[in-house]
Parts: sequence; structure tokens; C-alpha cells
Amino acid sequence: MDETCKLLRALPALSGHPPAAVEPVQEEPETSFLRWLQTAVDAGVAEPHAMTLSTVDNVGVPDARVLILKDVDRRGWAFASTRSSAKASQLAANPQAALTFWWQPLLRSVRVRGQVVEAAHEESLVDLAPRGKASRAGIGTARWAAWPVVPSSVEFWRGSTDRRRTRLACQRTADGCLRGFGVPRSARTGSTTSEIAGPIAISTV
Repeated sequence: MDETCKLLRALPALSGHPPAAVEPVQEEPETSFLRWLQTAVDAGVAEPHAMTLSTVDNVGVPDARVLILKDVDRRGWAFASTRSSAKASQLAANPQAALTFWWQPLLRSVRVRGQVVEAAHEESLVDLAPRGKASRAGIGTARWAAWPVVPSSVEFWRGSTDRRRTRLACQRTADGCLRGFGVPRSARTGSTTSEIAGPIAISTV
């Protein structure tokens, strides 16, 4: 085993401290997400609104970068950037994306996947306005855009120091709703846990 492998294997993993109180994930996924986000804020997690945005280009090559979450509502999870950016070009060719939030001190993660729809110009301007003058310099109102990710699936992941991880997920069904599993399953063993979570259902129509 080379030195790099030894170094990586020696590093601790899942070294955070899950909240003592287990919050149920029973309602609309954005409501559960906002509760988890507030827990991260209250726990002092650094930049809890940071997320990895994953896209693919016009030939299917994946790309990823870290952005700041701009808003969450019934339409989806929103981010913003210039229309001249690589991510904007990739979304124009393939308007699908995934978001990943990782709150290491709490051993929690949330994944959101779905279609990306550009917000109305007026909404994009509302996002641009609070940015500092230096930050807005050279952008121009026509170049700035906000995009919500309209979720086709949302997954809430809870880690544990004993590695008995739990996933709670919901998927969009043919009726346009996000529906969750009635009983969560352990990602490690596949056995059901004692918490009842759901069903989760939300319609965006």
C-alpha cells in the first residue's frame, strides 16, 4: 500500500455528532429541508447554504462546482449565475441537475435531483440587487439569471458513528407529486428503522 492510500485510510470518517433529537421527515420535502438547514445554522455549521451543483455538458461529461443556495420554495431549490457561465451553457443543452448538501458536523446530507427551469427576469433581478456594487460590476442585468431545480427526487441522509446510515427519499410519480417511503430503510443493512416517515407528497401544479 503506497503512502497516499495509508494516509487516506488513516483519516477519520463520519466523525461528526448527530443531533440527539431525531427530527421526523414527514411533510413536504422543502419544509423538512428548511428544518434541517435551520438545525445546521443553530449548530454553527460553517456555510450551511453551500451546495455542490452537478450538471452534464452537451456530450454527457459531468461537471460540478460549489455554489450558494439562494432560495427554497414549492417550486424548488434555487441558485444563480451569469448566462455566460459554463453551467448556464450546460443547462441550456441539458436542463437537469443535482444538488448535494453536506453538513459534516451533524452527519447529515440532502440530495436534490430534477429539471432546471430559468426564473423570470424580474426574479433574477431581485436576486442580483443585494449583491455589492463591485460584485455587480460588468455583469449587467441581462446577463444574470436564477434557476430553481424542480425536484424529481429528494433524499435525506443521516449518518451514524456506528455506520448504520439511514436514507429517507421521495420520488415524483406520474401524478406530478413527490411521494416518499412509508418506512425508511437502513442504507447499510436494508432493515427498517423504528421511525415512521411519511408518506411524503407534494404537488407543484
